[in-house]
Amino acid sequence: MSNAGSFWIRWSPFFLSLLRAVAGFLLMQHGMQKLFGFPGAGGHMNVQLLSLMGLAGILECFGGGLVLLGLFTRPIAFILSGEMACAYFMVHFKMNPVWPILNHGGEAVLFCFVFLYLSAAGGGPVSLDRAIRRV
Repeated sequence: MSNAGSFWIRWSPFFLSLLRAVAGFLLMQHGMQKLFGFPGAGGHMNVQLLSLMGLAGILECFGGGLVLLGLFTRPIAFILSGEMACAYFMVHFKMNPVWPILNHGGEAVLFCFVFLYLSAAGGGPVSLDRAIRRV
């Protein structure tokens, strides 16, 4: 039994790095779609960069990329957590203030709390933050 527990204890920092990379990659796609219309045809190709949608696209695309790489993970994740909270309450909550499944805000809520966790936990052992600290 202790062997199974030691496996999870030993590998949990690497799963943190994996969670960080996957969350950053997924959020980056939302930003790329807002700014560049890629991937998919549902993008907002004519978004004004100084609008709320443009600012969200910039934060998601470039902030998500930084989180994916694990660079400046804590401050960027904290900013992205706040952005996701704003997205939920400014957009999704207005549709149906009770159930995230009905207002399509579940993803924003999940991103909010994952990035809040990453702002506290850091990027993990496989990150540029860690590589820079070692040098």
